[in-house]
Amino acid sequence: MKKYFAISILLVALGFKANAQSRGIKIGYIDMEYILQNVPDYAEAKNQLEQKAQKWKQDIETKKVEIAKLKDALKTESALLTKELIDERQEEIKFQEDELIDFQQKKFGPEGDLIIQKSVLIKPIQDQVFTAVQDIAELKKFDFVFDKSSDLTILFAAKRYDISDQVVRTITRAERRQQLSNKELKAQEKKEYEEDVTDENPALAARQKILADKKAAREKMVADKKAAAEAKKAEQEAKRKELADAKAAKKSGTVSADEKNTGDRKPAENKTTADSTATASQAAKQDKAAERAKLIEDRKKAIEEKKKKMLEDREAAKKAKEDKKAAAKTE
Repeated sequence: MKKYFAISILLVALGFKANAQSRGIKIGYIDMEYILQNVPDYAEAKNQLEQKAQKWKQDIETKKVEIAKLKDALKTESALLTKELIDERQEEIKFQEDELIDFQQKKFGPEGDLIIQKSVLIKPIQDQVFTAVQDIAELKKFDFVFDKSSDLTILFAAKRYDISDQVVRTITRAERRQQLSNKELKAQEKKEYEEDVTDENPALAARQKILADKKAAREKMVADKKAAAEAKKAEQEAKRKELADAKAAKKSGTVSADEKNTGDRKPAENKTTADSTATASQAAKQDKAAERAKLIEDRKKAIEEKKKKMLEDREAAKKAKEDKKAAAKTE
């Protein structure tokens, strides 16, 4: 049956191509299972249905345990019971087993509650998918759209012809719009338009990514420079404050305890203090030089990473362009 259906589709396609000489046939496909998994309403309803099914399974297991207990009790007490009582208990067990079978069929049978509720659950989503596929096919001029998860055997399908994400996006957009104000709706429509343009033009998406990466790199470089400038400014402010405090103390004649101790020391001790001050100053200069070297090294790394990223983005854009050409040739 599948074979005959595929042949019929092929004959229709060939006939259509003969009538549409101005352009080639444009074919797309969807994956209904993928779409259902990514539609929020279906996922929530499916979870509720699974919880019901789990409850039904627990009821079945409880009933099985009760029947097993009745059988064990009859087996243990059969020697003490009359034939009439044994027959009565066997009938009770048979009645319980028949009830269990009926319950299983009612809940999990071919026409049971689980199948019926699944159909009720899927039907609205299928209607939404059908409407979305029609809208996308009319908008983007598709001649045929197949369901990859159906009985139709598709031996190979290129990812670029898969419109499942577009269908999911169309359905979720419709749900989201109902909750937006007029201002938010306009902003959402603009965002959706940009998404559609990007989806139709992978090369444009690659260029936009390159620009976004460049902007991020520039912002990072500016932030690094700003942080370095603020650190340098803070260091200068600390030095100015230290000098101002020293001048104020000297002007007021106030001498710190350290200065008094220094005045009481011998010339040799004063020389040691001067050496220590010189060592500290030299250490500060070394720290500053190390900080400057680190900043230069970080800038070099940022530039190298930027160059590497630009090369990768160029390769991605080139590949996207080649894929687009290949797709155009295939169509």
